[in-house]
Amino acid sequence: MKQFKKVKTAIVGCGAISGIYFQNMLHSFEILEVAGCCDLNRELAERTGARYQIPVLEMNEILEDPEIELVINLTPPGAHYSVIRTLLEHGKHVYTEKVLCPDFEKARELTELAEEKGLYLCCAPDTFLGAGVQTARYLVELGLIGTVTSCTAVLQRDGRLLAEKFPFTAKAGGGIGIDVGIYYSTALVQLLGEAEEVCGMSGIMDPEQTHYFAGNDNFGETYFQESETYLSGVVRFKSGCIGTLHFNSRSIRTEKPYVAFYGTRGILFLEDPNFFGGEVKVIMKGQTEPIVFPHTHGYDGDNRGIGAAEMAWSIRRGRVPRTDGKMALHCLEILTGIVESGRTKQFYRMRTSFERLSGLPRGYFGAFYAQSQPEGALAFDNEEEEEKKWDRQK
Repeated sequence: MKQFKKVKTAIVGCGAISGIYFQNMLHSFEILEVAGCCDLNRELAERTGARYQIPVLEMNEILEDPEIELVINLTPPGAHYSVIRTLLEHGKHVYTEKVLCPDFEKARELTELAEEKGLYLCCAPDTFLGAGVQTARYLVELGLIGTVTSCTAVLQRDGRLLAEKFPFTAKAGGGIGIDVGIYYSTALVQLLGEAEEVCGMSGIMDPEQTHYFAGNDNFGETYFQESETYLSGVVRFKSGCIGTLHFNSRSIRTEKPYVAFYGTRGILFLEDPNFFGGEVKVIMKGQTEPIVFPHTHGYDGDNRGIGAAEMAWSIRRGRVPRTDGKMALHCLEILTGIVESGRTKQFYRMRTSFERLSGLPRGYFGAFYAQSQPEGALAFDNEEEEEKKWDRQK
């Protein structure tokens, strides 16, 4: 078996989401070698370094270290443009938490810069690589529900509550339409392909708010909601399928996501694209109740970082990664296009495109399946042979 050199990787941003990244990078994804962590808050970085027993780095150390090939950006959305641009300008491959950048034109600029420099730029969410969406895609491509003619994605949540714990959700780029809607637009294009045009509206309800958690230092202070609290729109896909999106963060705490694909032979339901697993249900023609399909794919836990690992294998193999920036840009444009449509009161014609790569091969149910199969260490690199192997075992 050919051995591949691990991809030396640093993380910038040691906030709440970083914990699961470090955990998975250190213990699950063998292709990644953690070089260290970095944060503007030095104390936070040092606590993170001590917890995971990794070096604490300054940004200039990351930029000047030729052995660090890949940097994972976990900073808040508002910092994405400057951080990603700086990393690309210093010759680093970049994997970033969603979204690429809240501003579509700046996000496109970043993808163009990466292409110009011959660098990889990839973006979360990588939840679409999990068992839920991959199983749904497999069933749709199998023709189980026939031709998909329409789809819908709905999410409601209590944004005021979230703003108490995660202030960035009230800032520009942290709203339910862009920061959360990207999970849904990504899942939809994975099953349906490119979007052609969109229309809709978005905005902010009750922009002036008061912090109401008595235990917080900012209790009683006024703040202003800078990000959208609702986004609702219609998407026409190139396949002819019509989809509706509806996101509202001025609702209740208990989220009840609803994602459905309506086909000529059945209806397929997904749970929450914000997570890797979840039940995949189907109502077939002639039935009245849905049946739950067992997952055809692995990764149904909190596998954040799988996108960075798949990207790292793509770097080593010289191929297009599944979380490629062009796909991320297209999924972002669906959402920002709806915002633009609401502003102009016109349909928005999509300007981006991407190569929709194949779904993951079936059969990976662990850390690259390496625990029980030595060849599994190549997971994302022997996909064709792995798929044939699993087909023979069916």
